[in-house]
Amino acid sequence: MAENSKNLLIKLIFLISIIALASALFIEYKLGHQPCNLCILERIPYLLAIILILLNYKFNHLEKLFLILLTIVFFFASILSLYHLGIEQGFIQESMVCDLKSRSNLLSKDDILKQLQEKSISCKDVTFKIFGLSLTTYNILISLLITIYTTKIYLDYDKN
Repeated sequence: MAENSKNLLIKLIFLISIIALASALFIEYKLGHQPCNLCILERIPYLLAIILILLNYKFNHLEKLFLILLTIVFFFASILSLYHLGIEQGFIQESMVCDLKSRSNLLSKDDILKQLQEKSISCKDVTFKIFGLSLTTYNILISLLITIYTTKIYLDYDKN
């Protein structure tokens, strides 16, 4: 029974990761909502999860290691998302991560005009909401749930 729940959880994380990445790309490219730098960074754990789960199926004798790696990935995803939410809500000041433009010296007026015409998205600006909540909020919930369940499966791993 526990083996089935572990396999179901891994498949569910894989599916959630694919849906999360596909949704982010759909919202960005089809709906035209530009992500901030932190939004882009919040996609990385889902990509890592997909890679880890695919590697887990190839090297299933290392399943316990992959479980702890998934736990760590989504723990840090939770922290990153909480940080982003703090910026969105105004509790935390934007950092250099949120700085959209590189600090390089502009040499020509054409470069200056080009940068002025580009749409810049701040990490504190929420450009897309579902049921009144930002995608960062959903990311926190998903990341925390995955962290909790992978931790539980990892801790119960040897009991089965």
